Amino acid sequence: MITTEIPLLLSPLTHKVAEALLWILVVAFSIYALRQVRKPTKWVGRFFLWIMNLSHSGVTDWGLQHVLVEGHFTILDVGCGGGRTIQKLAALATAGVVCGIDYSKGSVAASRAKNAKLIGAVRVEIKQASVSQLPFPEGKFDLVTAVETQYYWPDLVSDMQEILRVLKPGGALIIIAETYKNGAHNWLQGSVMKLLRSSNPGVEEQRELFSKAGYTEIQVFVESQKGWICAIGKKPS
Repeated sequence: MITTEIPLLLSPLTHKVAEALLWILVVAFSIYALRQVRKPTKWVGRFFLWIMNLSHSGVTDWGLQHVLVEGHFTILDVGCGGGRTIQKLAALATAGVVCGIDYSKGSVAASRAKNAKLIGAVRVEIKQASVSQLPFPEGKFDLVTAVETQYYWPDLVSDMQEILRVLKPGGALIIIAETYKNGAHNWLQGSVMKLLRSSNPGVEEQRELFSKAGYTEIQVFVESQKGWICAIGKKPS
């Protein structure tokens, strides 16, 4: 009787090849996932947008506590993502209008689906656009919100000036983020920002950005344990 003995252990060379392939797959998936976070696609991006809607809800609620939202306000949400912030703002500005913009087609589609009833009631409008060139007239908005999106703006000062243009005199811009330079968890999130080639302003840097862009009455709040930041500035009246 002839038997063939099959080795139970892979050779060292095979192990190295397997490890290399695994790392290639991990890196490839990480790059793909980071691109989806930065600019979600219409179909696969829906999953990432759903996750972001859930994960950003807490920091959004915390940030909005620091700004006045009146019932009649006209509001713009820059980088509206999956549309959860628009939903929250519409619930506060019950007699107002909330507009949203995002440069990703996938985000616009998801946000419109999330707010379909409000769009039908002419209380919400969502457009594909860039923060660098907002498709709105000067002095339209009482409030502009930006949640977890400032990281990706092409030119922070110039883009904040473009927001200033569409604000009414006395209107406010509020920037909300779950990480900032030297924040509690920035040792991890800061590394992700570098991979995304994104900005990550700290407290004093936010003050400087608002000041350079022409805002007044600048305030910066932090939730030190969670590493959250909220920066607010107003258009001079």
